[in-house]
Amino acid sequence: MAGGMPAAAVQAQAGVPYRGVLQEKKWVRRTLIGVALLFLALVLVIPLIFVFVYAFNKGIEVYFASILEHDALKAIRLTLLVALIAIPCNTVFGIAAAWAISKFRFRGKQLLITAIDLPFAVSPVIAGLIFVLLFGVNGWFGPFLAEHDIKIIFAFPGIVLATMFVTFPFVARELIPLMQTQGSQEEEAAVIMGASGWRVFWSVTLPNIKWALLYGIILCNARAMGEFGAVSVVSGHIRGQTNTMPLHIEVLYNEYQYTAAFAVSTLLVMLALLTLAVKQWMEFRMKRYGQGEGEH
Repeated sequence: MAGGMPAAAVQAQAGVPYRGVLQEKKWVRRTLIGVALLFLALVLVIPLIFVFVYAFNKGIEVYFASILEHDALKAIRLTLLVALIAIPCNTVFGIAAAWAISKFRFRGKQLLITAIDLPFAVSPVIAGLIFVLLFGVNGWFGPFLAEHDIKIIFAFPGIVLATMFVTFPFVARELIPLMQTQGSQEEEAAVIMGASGWRVFWSVTLPNIKWALLYGIILCNARAMGEFGAVSVVSGHIRGQTNTMPLHIEVLYNEYQYTAAFAVSTLLVMLALLTLAVKQWMEFRMKRYGQGEGEH
């Protein structure tokens, strides 16, 4: 800055095109880019490639046999079922929380925002232990559950609860900033025109948040299917019953069935790659949608 004026303004007055503050030499830029790409290749790309190499090193027949094995299919089915329950629940919660935070003023609002971020700060293993403390045999509700023959820990309900806990911030965190930025003027105008609450939501709010909502659901789904720590604590590792895909991979690896472990791992890798592809498409759509709205 010169005389309190930004560099862009100084260069504009001098008739010099503004090209940004950083004017690094070519070798510096190339070195930094090279280091970043090398690090990315060593940490991410090469390990992912080797997952597929080891998965297919004994042939495609062994690969499909590992995926179609009874316990593997059970793990895949359980993972999909858990996601099928956890994601809609978190979607409803995320929309409700984002609506309340962005549209209303109430006591405890900041506390709610902080609570939504809690799973990001708490280790998944600790989250699993919390549910064991609540619903385990010696937990707070353990005697009541045992008396009524209700199984939560080391059973399907515990896996769903643990997955919901670690994934519930994703939808809310995508919607809250967007809905706060949009404000409530359109909803208020619709109400003044006589629209009901549901009509306002379906006709005004939902179209405005649909891309962010889908983005949050995609991230929530990816985390739900790949969750290990919290599910590992509450599942009991019962093979063919409470093992999700990540837990089944761990069991296969511990049993030195490396090809089978990597074969099932490729399913999670492909899910991650699909999530990234859809993420990029969603970001493109969101940007294009926003630009289109700004032009009208």
